[in-house]
Amino acid sequence: MKKLYIACAVALCFNSVAHADEDKTWDISSELGAIITSGNTETTTFKGGIKAKHDIGNWTNEYKLNGLYKEDEVTDSDGVKSTQRTNEKYSAFAQANYNIEQKHSHFFMALSHDSDYFGAYRHETVASLGYGLRVIDKEDMTLSFDVGPGYKYFEFAKNNTEFFDDGTPKAGETDSEWVAVGKADFSWDITEYAKFTQSLKLESGRSNTKTVSETALLTKINGSMQMKVGFNVINNSDVDPGKEKTDTETALTLVYSF
Repeated sequence: MKKLYIACAVALCFNSVAHADEDKTWDISSELGAIITSGNTETTTFKGGIKAKHDIGNWTNEYKLNGLYKEDEVTDSDGVKSTQRTNEKYSAFAQANYNIEQKHSHFFMALSHDSDYFGAYRHETVASLGYGLRVIDKEDMTLSFDVGPGYKYFEFAKNNTEFFDDGTPKAGETDSEWVAVGKADFSWDITEYAKFTQSLKLESGRSNTKTVSETALLTKINGSMQMKVGFNVINNSDVDPGKEKTDTETALTLVYSF
């Protein structure tokens, strides 16, 4: 199925340059947040991301990159303090939408990759395609849904203690499966200076159902800069006994729009 991922990536990239001579509209924003403490407790946390939307003809392309890195000071059984990495994860997402009916509905193809050093799965790559519909399309509010089939390739965490049906340890091994993919995106411009967004994504297969919720409130500081308060939840239905099913993240970041 690697050919499927390569085909999707090539198609997504080709779609971005296929109309090089046409008028282009880009909407790009980046966000960055950092927390550094010292004294009795030493921690370092960095969070960043970039998001781009490209309207070109009948196509609307979306691109997202996100990263999180965290270090904490820990004390071992002998009372010795040291700084250790306690969280590190990265994600990349690209989706091409072919709009029909004045952008109220579309066909899409998408490719995503998640890398999590401390999560239930070490790597996850999903290629999907399907149909999307915008059910609310107001000047200050939008609500859209995407649904379709996908194929998922993933790697189990190296400290996984589970076994395959044939008795082979899952730790560090890879597997793949067909999944059903669904996504909902809601956006509400509360006022000229405040905006609320909610995104919900579901990937369901034979081995696991993954749900990702991203909630954010943005307040405008000036024409191009915003303050963002975000709350993210990731839930996996089937994880190693030593792992939690639900991971949460609360972040305060600055967002700059180009």
